[in-house]
Order: sequence, then structure tokens, then C-alpha cells
Amino acid sequence: FNVTGKIFLVTLLPFLVLRTLDWCLPSCRRYVAGGRCKSTARLEGKVVIITGANTGIGKETARDLARRGARVIIACRDTAKAEAAASEIRAETGNQEVIVKKLDLADTKSIREFAERFLAEEKELHILINNAGVMLCPYSKTADGFEMQLGVNHLGHFLLTFLLLERLKQCAPARIVNVSSLAHHGGWIRFHDLQGEKCYNRGLAYCHSKLANVLFTRELARRLQGTKVTANALHPGSVYSDLVRHSFVMTWLWKIFSFFLKTPCEGAQTSIYCAVAEELESVTGQYFSDCQPAYVSPRGRDDETAKKLWSVSCELLGIQWD
Repeated sequence: FNVTGKIFLVTLLPFLVLRTLDWCLPSCRRYVAGGRCKSTARLEGKVVIITGANTGIGKETARDLARRGARVIIACRDTAKAEAAASEIRAETGNQEVIVKKLDLADTKSIREFAERFLAEEKELHILINNAGVMLCPYSKTADGFEMQLGVNHLGHFLLTFLLLERLKQCAPARIVNVSSLAHHGGWIRFHDLQGEKCYNRGLAYCHSKLANVLFTRELARRLQGTKVTANALHPGSVYSDLVRHSFVMTWLWKIFSFFLKTPCEGAQTSIYCAVAEELESVTGQYFSDCQPAYVSPRGRDDETAKKLWSVSCELLGIQWD
């Protein structure tokens, strides 16, 4: 290049870079955001329970369903944060039927008390969204001695669903939505060390619990055939939230790459889709991501493991669920 050409290139290059970014970044962001729930279904007269709805995708799911007119029960351990979230949602949507009830999924006594209060105070239940979860916890146990991630993510929701199922059947058609994760691909059910007492890795423990969600959904759907109560699982995507708070490294990475993560509103779309989409009224036992069917790992399709996990879960919780 001659001097004139070099000057022209240096002058033009920043403009070209900016124009390229201006074109690429929105496209990249749309890809990250994934699918959106396009259903316009209204939910007046419907009662919904969402666990862990004081923050993240649970809160955004509650906001959307409240906007559709549902009576939304926010079930959380931290009632102060839950009340703040409920107040915000009521003010924004104009729906005053957003209620907080205390629920600690790490304590079966709390789960039973929640279910007892709910069944005494509410006559209907149409949608149960098992959304709450913990991730990458250092080794710890629930009040009942279960490894924390398995105890909260799987066993807590397993018991809650058991206690509320008859009410769902009475109000059918009804839906159960289990928030799982793409991480289920890395999990397996270690029946010989289910509580991680012999060997524990916090990342793998999370994967195991998310696989348990998928297997629970599969077996639950099979058992609910003919009841008009459906059960589906989903992957919300990689969402920028406080779920990774137990890992300094993941928290740091989440901040650096936040542009490539879904917002809580974007992450809530598949939960909302599974809860309201008209085309899913009779669809059950499936797994979704970005508001469409997604691939399930071979371990997540193992019916024998699903049945055994069901039996072991009942034994651990001291219930009979035939």
C-alpha cells in the first residue's frame, strides 16, 4: 500500500469493525436468548405453585403467569425476599393474587407443613412448577440427612409432588413442570453411594440431581397416564443468576461472559411454555429446551433406572406412592 492507501485503511478499519460488531452482536444475542413462549393463554381462575420464585427464572416465571391472571403461590425458604418479589410483581402486573408461603425443600417437615397449609387454604391447583434448586454446594446435608443437591433438587420436589398430586388430579387438566438442566447428560444415579458419602464432587453431584429430575419426570408421566395430569422436564439454558454463588470460579466466569448467558426472563421462557402452551395439553414425559423438544441422554431414557430411583426415593422419604 502507498501512504494514501494506508491512511485510508487506518481511517476505515474502525468503522468496519464497529459495523461488523453492530451486525454480529444482535444476531449472537438472539441466538443466546433462544426461543420465546408465544402462547397468549390466559390463566384466570387457575392456581399455580412455583418453588424458589423469589429470584431468577422462578421470579420471572411468576411474573409472567401473574400477568396472565393466575393466582400464583411463591413457595420459598426466605420469606422476606419472597415478599419483596411478590410485592414487585403485584405492583407491576396489577394482579393482587400473588401469595407467599414458606417452604424449605431441605427439610421434609417444612415440605409437609407447606402442603398441609396449602391444601387447607386452597381448594384448587392447576400447575406445579418445581423450579427451586441449589448448585455446586460444598458437601452438606439436609435436615433429614440427604446430600444437599440430591435432597433439594430431587427428593424435596419428589415429596412435594406426592403430597399435592391428588389436588392436581381433582383439578385436571393440570400440569407438573420440573426444571432440570443440560447437566443431566453428565450425571448417573450412583445407587451404591446416593448420598455421596464415599466420594463427592460438587459438580457431578449437581449433574446427578438433574438426571434424577429427568428420570422422575419420565416415571411420573408413565404413572399418570389417563389422569389428564401431565409431567414434563426442561433445560432453561445457561442463565445469569445467583445459582452459581457457591463457586467463586463460576461466579467470576458468569460475570465475564454474561453477554453470552440468558437473562432470567429469557431463561424462564421454556418453563412458561411448558406451563401454558395449548399444544402441550396432552404432551407428557418429554424434555424441552428453548421452547421445543430436546435430546435426552441415554441415562435419562433408562426406564429401569427410573423405576428403581422411584422406589429408592419412596424408601428414603418414608412414603408409599403406588
